[in-house]
Amino acid sequence: MGHCSSHPSDLYELEGPESAIKGSRKILHSNEFEFLDKAATITENELYGPKNPWRLCTVSQVEEAKCVMKMLPIWLCTIIYSVIFTQMASLFVEQGDVMNAKLGKFHLPAARMSAFDICSVLICTGIYRQILVPFAGRISGNPKGLSELQRMGVGLIIGMFAMLVAGATEIQRLKYTTPGQNTSSLSIFWQIPQYVLVGASEVFMYVGQLEFFNEQAPDGIKSFGSSLCMASISLGNYVSSMLVNMVTGITTKGNSPGWIPNDLNTGHMDKFYFLIAVLTAFDFVIYLYFAKWYKGINLEENSDKGI
Repeated sequence: MGHCSSHPSDLYELEGPESAIKGSRKILHSNEFEFLDKAATITENELYGPKNPWRLCTVSQVEEAKCVMKMLPIWLCTIIYSVIFTQMASLFVEQGDVMNAKLGKFHLPAARMSAFDICSVLICTGIYRQILVPFAGRISGNPKGLSELQRMGVGLIIGMFAMLVAGATEIQRLKYTTPGQNTSSLSIFWQIPQYVLVGASEVFMYVGQLEFFNEQAPDGIKSFGSSLCMASISLGNYVSSMLVNMVTGITTKGNSPGWIPNDLNTGHMDKFYFLIAVLTAFDFVIYLYFAKWYKGINLEENSDKGI
Protein backbone atom coordinates (compact mmCIF):
# COMPACT_ATOMS: atom_id res chain seq x y z
CA MET A 1 0.00 0.00 0.00
CA GLY A 2 1.70 3.20 -1.15
CA HIS A 3 1.46 6.62 0.48
CA CYS A 4 0.96 9.92 -1.20
CA SER A 5 3.20 12.87 -0.44
CA SER A 6 3.05 14.07 3.19
CA HIS A 7 3.37 17.71 2.11
CA PRO A 8 0.91 19.85 4.18
CA SER A 9 -1.18 20.58 1.09
CA ASP A 10 -1.60 16.85 0.52
CA LEU A 11 -2.80 16.01 4.02
CA TYR A 12 -6.47 15.21 4.51
CA GLU A 13 -8.87 17.94 5.58
CA LEU A 14 -12.59 18.45 5.04
CA GLU A 15 -13.50 20.97 2.39
CA GLY A 16 -15.34 24.12 3.32
CA PRO A 17 -15.48 25.94 6.66
CA GLU A 18 -16.77 22.95 8.63
CA SER A 19 -14.36 21.02 10.85
CA ALA A 20 -14.52 17.30 11.53
CA ILE A 21 -14.79 18.29 15.20
CA LYS A 22 -18.26 19.69 15.76
CA GLY A 23 -18.33 23.24 17.10
CA SER A 24 -14.63 23.75 16.48
CA ARG A 25 -12.73 25.92 14.05
CA LYS A 26 -10.20 24.38 11.70
CA ILE A 27 -6.57 24.47 12.78
CA LEU A 28 -3.84 25.08 10.23
CA HIS A 29 -0.95 22.65 9.87
CA SER A 30 2.16 23.18 12.02
CA ASN A 31 5.66 21.79 11.61
CA GLU A 32 6.08 20.49 15.17
CA PHE A 33 5.72 16.73 15.86
CA GLU A 34 5.60 15.97 12.14
CA PHE A 35 5.49 12.21 12.84
CA LEU A 36 1.84 12.71 13.83
CA ASP A 37 1.07 13.90 10.29
CA LYS A 38 1.05 10.26 9.26
CA ALA A 39 -2.46 10.03 10.75
CA ALA A 40 -3.67 12.56 8.15
CA THR A 41 -1.71 11.15 5.21
CA ILE A 42 -4.00 9.79 2.52
CA THR A 43 -3.16 6.32 1.20
CA GLU A 44 -3.91 5.30 -2.38
CA ASN A 45 -6.90 3.23 -1.25
CA GLU A 46 -8.34 6.19 0.65
CA LEU A 47 -7.64 8.56 -2.22
CA TYR A 48 -9.92 6.63 -4.55
CA GLY A 49 -12.15 4.88 -2.05
CA PRO A 50 -14.14 5.52 1.13
CA LYS A 51 -12.31 7.20 4.02
CA ASN A 52 -12.44 5.39 7.35
CA PRO A 53 -12.46 7.99 10.19
CA TRP A 54 -10.79 5.42 12.45
CA ARG A 55 -7.82 5.17 10.09
CA LEU A 56 -7.65 8.66 8.59
CA CYS A 57 -7.74 11.87 10.64
CA THR A 58 -8.12 15.41 9.42
CA VAL A 59 -5.36 17.99 9.82
CA SER A 60 -7.42 19.73 12.51
CA GLN A 61 -7.73 16.51 14.52
CA VAL A 62 -3.98 15.93 14.30
CA GLU A 63 -3.30 19.53 15.27
CA GLU A 64 -5.46 19.14 18.38
CA ALA A 65 -3.15 16.37 19.54
CA LYS A 66 -0.14 18.54 18.70
CA CYS A 67 -1.57 21.45 20.71
CA VAL A 68 -1.87 19.25 23.79
CA MET A 69 1.66 17.90 23.37
CA LYS A 70 3.09 21.41 22.91
CA MET A 71 1.37 22.68 26.05
CA LEU A 72 2.55 19.86 28.30
CA PRO A 73 6.20 21.04 28.69
CA ILE A 74 4.97 24.53 29.62
CA TRP A 75 2.53 22.98 32.09
CA LEU A 76 5.23 20.83 33.70
CA CYS A 77 7.34 23.94 34.28
CA THR A 78 4.50 25.56 36.27
CA ILE A 79 4.39 22.79 38.89
CA ILE A 80 7.43 24.12 40.77
CA TYR A 81 5.65 27.47 41.13
CA SER A 82 2.74 25.68 42.80
CA VAL A 83 5.30 24.28 45.25
CA ILE A 84 6.16 27.90 46.12
CA PHE A 85 2.50 28.79 46.50
CA THR A 86 1.95 25.80 48.78
CA GLN A 87 4.52 27.09 51.29
CA MET A 88 2.24 30.01 52.09
CA ALA A 89 -0.27 27.66 53.72
CA SER A 90 2.29 25.35 55.29
CA LEU A 91 5.84 26.38 56.21
CA PHE A 92 5.05 30.11 56.27
CA VAL A 93 2.45 29.39 58.96
CA GLU A 94 4.82 27.15 60.92
CA GLN A 95 7.46 29.85 60.73
CA GLY A 96 5.01 32.50 61.93
CA ASP A 97 3.84 30.33 64.84
CA VAL A 98 7.28 30.56 66.46
CA MET A 99 7.64 34.34 65.97
CA ASN A 100 6.44 37.23 68.09
CA ALA A 101 2.83 37.72 66.98
CA LYS A 102 1.91 40.47 69.44
CA LEU A 103 0.76 43.87 68.21
CA GLY A 104 0.25 45.88 71.33
CA LYS A 105 -2.50 44.06 73.24
CA PHE A 106 -3.54 42.10 70.18
CA HIS A 107 -2.28 38.70 69.08
CA LEU A 108 -2.12 38.05 65.33
CA PRO A 109 -2.45 34.35 64.42
CA ALA A 110 0.15 33.20 61.88
CA ALA A 111 -2.55 31.92 59.51
CA ARG A 112 -4.01 35.45 59.28
CA MET A 113 -0.82 36.69 57.62
CA SER A 114 -2.25 35.42 54.33
CA ALA A 115 -4.31 38.63 54.34
CA PHE A 116 -1.16 40.38 53.11
CA ASP A 117 -1.11 37.99 50.16
CA ILE A 118 -4.70 38.91 49.29
CA CYS A 119 -3.96 42.62 49.58
CA SER A 120 -0.87 42.16 47.43
CA VAL A 121 -2.92 40.44 44.71
CA LEU A 122 -5.48 43.25 44.68
CA ILE A 123 -2.89 46.03 44.61
CA CYS A 124 -0.58 44.35 42.08
CA THR A 125 -3.51 43.58 39.78
CA GLY A 126 -4.37 47.29 39.70
CA ILE A 127 -0.74 48.28 39.15
CA TYR A 128 -0.39 45.74 36.37
CA ARG A 129 -3.57 46.82 34.54
CA GLN A 130 -3.18 50.55 34.96
CA ILE A 131 0.59 51.02 34.74
CA LEU A 132 2.51 47.99 33.47
CA VAL A 133 0.18 47.06 30.59
CA PRO A 134 0.21 50.52 28.95
CA PHE A 135 3.96 50.91 29.55
CA ALA A 136 4.92 47.46 28.27
CA GLY A 137 2.45 47.84 25.39
CA ARG A 138 4.22 50.94 24.13
CA ILE A 139 7.56 49.13 24.22
CA SER A 140 6.54 45.74 22.83
CA GLY A 141 3.64 46.76 20.60
CA ASN A 142 1.50 44.09 22.28
CA PRO A 143 -1.82 45.59 23.47
CA LYS A 144 -1.77 43.09 26.35
CA GLY A 145 1.54 44.50 27.53
CA LEU A 146 3.18 41.15 28.12
CA SER A 147 2.32 37.86 26.47
CA GLU A 148 0.99 35.05 28.65
CA LEU A 149 4.31 33.20 28.46
CA GLN A 150 6.20 36.33 29.52
CA ARG A 151 3.86 36.88 32.45
CA MET A 152 4.33 33.31 33.62
CA GLY A 153 8.10 33.74 33.43
CA VAL A 154 7.92 36.92 35.52
CA GLY A 155 5.76 35.04 38.03
CA LEU A 156 8.43 32.35 38.37
CA ILE A 157 11.13 34.95 39.02
CA ILE A 158 9.08 36.79 41.65
CA GLY A 159 8.22 33.46 43.28
CA MET A 160 11.91 32.61 43.46
CA PHE A 161 12.63 35.93 45.19
CA ALA A 162 9.80 35.17 47.65
CA MET A 163 11.66 32.00 48.68
CA LEU A 164 14.94 33.89 49.04
CA VAL A 165 13.25 36.49 51.24
CA ALA A 166 11.58 33.75 53.31
CA GLY A 167 14.98 32.14 53.81
CA ALA A 168 16.53 35.46 54.85
CA THR A 169 13.66 36.00 57.32
CA GLU A 170 14.29 32.57 58.83
CA ILE A 171 18.00 33.34 59.25
CA GLN A 172 17.03 36.54 61.04
CA ARG A 173 14.46 34.68 63.18
CA LEU A 174 17.07 32.19 64.37
CA LYS A 175 19.20 35.09 65.65
CA TYR A 176 16.42 36.05 68.08
CA THR A 177 15.54 32.63 69.45
CA THR A 178 14.81 32.17 73.14
CA PRO A 179 17.02 29.50 74.77
CA GLY A 180 15.02 26.51 75.94
CA GLN A 181 11.88 27.65 74.12
CA ASN A 182 10.52 26.97 70.66
CA THR A 183 9.96 30.67 69.99
CA SER A 184 11.70 33.76 68.69
CA SER A 185 11.35 37.39 69.69
CA LEU A 186 11.46 38.51 66.05
CA SER A 187 8.19 40.15 65.00
CA ILE A 188 5.90 38.14 62.74
CA PHE A 189 5.60 41.23 60.55
CA TRP A 190 9.00 40.36 59.11
CA GLN A 191 7.02 37.84 57.05
CA ILE A 192 5.11 40.56 55.21
CA PRO A 193 7.60 40.83 52.28
CA GLN A 194 7.45 37.11 51.47
CA TYR A 195 3.63 37.14 51.50
CA VAL A 196 3.58 40.26 49.34
CA LEU A 197 5.98 38.71 46.82
CA VAL A 198 3.93 35.51 46.59
CA GLY A 199 0.82 37.61 45.98
CA ALA A 200 2.59 39.61 43.26
CA SER A 201 3.77 36.40 41.61
CA GLU A 202 0.20 35.05 41.55
CA VAL A 203 -0.91 38.03 39.46
CA PHE A 204 1.61 37.10 36.80
CA MET A 205 1.72 33.30 37.03
CA TYR A 206 -1.79 32.05 37.76
CA VAL A 207 -3.65 34.67 35.71
CA GLY A 208 -1.21 34.28 32.82
CA GLN A 209 -1.35 30.50 33.12
CA LEU A 210 -5.15 30.39 32.99
CA GLU A 211 -5.28 32.75 30.00
CA PHE A 212 -2.53 30.84 28.19
CA PHE A 213 -4.10 27.40 28.50
CA ASN A 214 -7.60 28.67 27.70
CA GLU A 215 -6.37 30.58 24.66
CA GLN A 216 -4.09 27.85 23.31
CA ALA A 217 -6.43 24.92 23.88
CA PRO A 218 -8.43 23.98 20.75
CA ASP A 219 -12.12 24.87 20.69
CA GLY A 220 -13.20 21.29 21.33
CA ILE A 221 -11.20 20.90 24.54
CA LYS A 222 -11.27 24.34 26.18
CA SER A 223 -12.04 22.72 29.54
CA PHE A 224 -8.78 20.81 29.22
CA GLY A 225 -6.88 24.09 29.52
CA SER A 226 -8.62 24.96 32.79
CA SER A 227 -8.04 21.46 34.12
CA LEU A 228 -4.30 21.83 33.50
CA CYS A 229 -4.24 24.84 35.84
CA MET A 230 -5.99 22.88 38.60
CA ALA A 231 -3.74 19.88 38.02
CA SER A 232 -0.67 22.11 38.38
CA ILE A 233 -1.83 23.28 41.81
CA SER A 234 -2.66 19.73 42.90
CA LEU A 235 0.67 18.34 41.78
CA GLY A 236 2.42 21.29 43.42
CA ASN A 237 0.98 20.20 46.78
CA TYR A 238 2.06 16.62 46.15
CA VAL A 239 5.59 17.59 45.06
CA SER A 240 5.92 19.89 48.08
CA SER A 241 5.01 17.04 50.46
CA MET A 242 7.37 14.69 48.65
CA LEU A 243 10.16 17.28 48.83
CA VAL A 244 9.64 17.80 52.58
CA ASN A 245 9.75 14.03 53.17
CA MET A 246 12.88 13.63 51.06
CA VAL A 247 14.69 16.51 52.76
CA THR A 248 13.64 15.28 56.21
CA GLY A 249 14.82 11.75 55.43
CA ILE A 250 18.20 12.94 54.15
CA THR A 251 18.93 15.65 56.75
CA THR A 252 17.93 13.64 59.86
CA LYS A 253 20.59 10.98 59.37
CA GLY A 254 23.18 10.59 62.11
CA ASN A 255 20.91 11.87 64.93
CA SER A 256 20.74 15.28 63.27
CA PRO A 257 17.53 17.27 63.91
CA GLY A 258 17.26 17.96 60.18
CA TRP A 259 16.18 21.09 58.36
CA ILE A 260 12.53 21.02 59.43
CA PRO A 261 12.31 19.48 62.94
CA ASN A 262 9.44 19.89 65.37
CA ASP A 263 11.53 22.49 67.18
CA LEU A 264 12.32 24.90 64.35
CA ASN A 265 14.94 26.64 66.49
CA THR A 266 17.17 23.56 66.14
CA GLY A 267 16.63 23.24 62.38
CA HIS A 268 17.46 25.12 59.22
CA MET A 269 14.21 25.83 57.42
CA ASP A 270 16.06 28.62 55.62
CA LYS A 271 18.03 26.00 53.70
CA PHE A 272 14.77 24.41 52.56
CA TYR A 273 13.55 27.77 51.26
CA PHE A 274 16.84 28.28 49.45
CA LEU A 275 16.56 24.78 47.97
CA ILE A 276 13.17 25.68 46.48
CA ALA A 277 14.68 28.91 45.12
CA VAL A 278 17.46 26.94 43.41
CA LEU A 279 14.96 24.47 41.96
CA THR A 280 12.88 27.40 40.70
CA ALA A 281 15.93 28.96 39.02
CA PHE A 282 16.69 25.64 37.32
CA ASP A 283 13.03 25.31 36.31
CA PHE A 284 13.07 28.86 34.89
CA VAL A 285 15.98 28.00 32.58
CA ILE A 286 14.06 25.00 31.24
CA TYR A 287 10.92 27.15 30.97
CA LEU A 288 12.77 29.75 28.89
CA TYR A 289 13.82 27.06 26.41
CA PHE A 290 10.29 25.72 25.94
CA ALA A 291 8.74 29.22 25.89
CA LYS A 292 11.02 30.17 22.97
CA TRP A 293 10.30 26.85 21.24
CA TYR A 294 6.53 27.12 21.65
CA LYS A 295 4.45 28.12 18.61
CA GLY A 296 0.86 29.19 19.26
CA ILE A 297 -2.26 27.59 17.83
CA ASN A 298 -2.97 28.75 14.28
CA LEU A 299 -6.67 28.86 13.47
CA GLU A 300 -7.77 28.95 9.84
CA GLU A 301 -9.92 32.06 10.28
CA ASN A 302 -7.09 33.89 12.06
CA SER A 303 -3.91 32.42 10.65
CA ASP A 304 -1.69 35.16 12.06
CA LYS A 305 -2.73 34.53 15.63
CA GLY A 306 0.16 34.29 18.07
CA ILE A 307 0.92 34.66 21.75
